[in-house]
Amino acid sequence: MSIARTDVTKEKLFDEFNAVIAETEQLLKSVANASGDKAGAFRASVQEGLAAAGERISQIREDTLAQAGATARATDDYVQENPWRAVGMVAALAAVTGLLAGVLISRR
Repeated sequence: MSIARTDVTKEKLFDEFNAVIAETEQLLKSVANASGDKAGAFRASVQEGLAAAGERISQIREDTLAQAGATARATDDYVQENPWRAVGMVAALAAVTGLLAGVLISRR
């Protein structure tokens, strides 16, 4: 469940980053149309920086998704190899969570 929530957050971050890049490109086009050679050089420099940033964020996204996938596969393999141990861990976690909930409720 935590992996899915993290993936949603990462996708949201990636989408917001793409929106910022698109808005910046529109701004640069407006500036380039308004000025001469300096604006063109500035625009080219910023476009190179944006392209590099886009490549870095794509690489980070791919690495993160690969790591999350590897973690999920490792967890699945562990549960397949040790089903009763996994059930015991879930039961222990549920007991601790129930105990904490009971303590918190009894304080009110």
